[in-house]
Amino acid sequence: MSISSPSPKRWWALVVLALTQLVVVLDGTIVNIALPQAQQELGLSDVERQWVVTAYALAFGALLLLGGRVADYWGRKRTFLVGMLGFGVASAFGGVAQNGTELIIARGLQGVFAALLAPAALALLTVTFPSGRERNTAFAVFGTVAGAGAAVGLVLGGVLTEFADWRWCLLVNVFFVIVGLIGGIFLVKESKAEGNNRYDLLGALTVTLGLGSLVYGFSLAEHGWAQIETIGFLALGAGLLVLFVVIERRVAQPLLPLRIVTNPVRGGAFLVQAIVGSVLIGSMLYVAFHLQIVLGMDPLPAGLATLPMTLMIMVMAPVATKLLSAIGPRPLMIVGPLIAAAGLAYLSLITADGSYFVQVMPALIVVGIGMAMIFVPLQNLALTGVAPHDAGAASATLNSALQIGGSIGLSVFTALYASTVAGYDGGGSELDAFTSGYAAAFVAAAIGMVLASIIAAVFIRGSKSDLLPQGADAEASPALPVH
Repeated sequence: MSISSPSPKRWWALVVLALTQLVVVLDGTIVNIALPQAQQELGLSDVERQWVVTAYALAFGALLLLGGRVADYWGRKRTFLVGMLGFGVASAFGGVAQNGTELIIARGLQGVFAALLAPAALALLTVTFPSGRERNTAFAVFGTVAGAGAAVGLVLGGVLTEFADWRWCLLVNVFFVIVGLIGGIFLVKESKAEGNNRYDLLGALTVTLGLGSLVYGFSLAEHGWAQIETIGFLALGAGLLVLFVVIERRVAQPLLPLRIVTNPVRGGAFLVQAIVGSVLIGSMLYVAFHLQIVLGMDPLPAGLATLPMTLMIMVMAPVATKLLSAIGPRPLMIVGPLIAAAGLAYLSLITADGSYFVQVMPALIVVGIGMAMIFVPLQNLALTGVAPHDAGAASATLNSALQIGGSIGLSVFTALYASTVAGYDGGGSELDAFTSGYAAAFVAAAIGMVLASIIAAVFIRGSKSDLLPQGADAEASPALPVH
């Protein structure tokens, strides 16, 4: 049987795959609201507190390329199920952690299995909806869920921390995993790349160590950009990534075929995704801190206070989907980041004695409008024209861009926050100093979104029909065998 004969279960499969994407994205932020409580209970230092977030994003992002190839070669459904099961076990371990080390290890293990789960899910979506209007709809749903996931994590984290315990921010994943396993077994069809497939282990090693060194170097920037350790790890990471590119040019079956990222449209989409990740994972952490530490909100109100962004993404997604069909993706990818940048710039005007309804909520609404315009076309653009053999690798690159962008963004924002607070001489209270640090992070995030708009304008070019192929002859639409 071939995917060219659409399965009647494909829309239920979309539900399962979208739920998977929701889980792996929201887990990047669900602990944010819980961190103050977890830090107090486990006696975490500020550095350990940051690594509870970074360990997940780093392991996730650094291993995604290998996870994508495992999905392609070993079987996407099989990889999906193994990743789902491992993610559940790691979440349970984190939920019963007794100290900071155990919690950070659990978060890292979550990232490892998410690196199998996420590219398998997106590759399965790609081969289940190979072309046409259904593909656009499926990717719009998937992209919207992915975009809302970070904000949903903040809300869900607030609910669980307020009414249960911070540990349930990890334990709740077990329920998602059970649903995902059942749905995956009965609704998803197996597919994999055909031919003599070999793993590029040297490429996997260099890119994993390179990305890890790069993120760790940025995390050390909190203690100073000129420190020898900071410079050393950043240089090591950059060197390993250059070596990775050299390896990929020479091996017969590369971990990341360079044709995936050298295509201007896809390359631009990956860069925009990285900047979006820095905003969703990095700067939104400081929204959570401002709501709880400065404005004094309890976990549940703080989680609910982030809801306007999520709701606006959901409200605007259908509008953006119609615009996508009418005007194509390029205008959305240029204007969306600018709208989000405006919201972040407004958010940087927060004060310690300010009102949530005046200073924070309007900004989150504007950011949500901009993000919806990005998310709807982004997933589709990043996979436009990708051959079925490369579906897992391309899916992994997209997810890796989000997570690595988030890891680097969080590290950079943390360094900016720390230096701003340390140099604060405004004569106010400690909360005023904290607020100035948060504002610096939001300004940096706004600048990043302006850069994303420029990248989209430069790289994402072509007619609507070129960027969003509709017919059966679309480049990405050849049927894959289903086992």
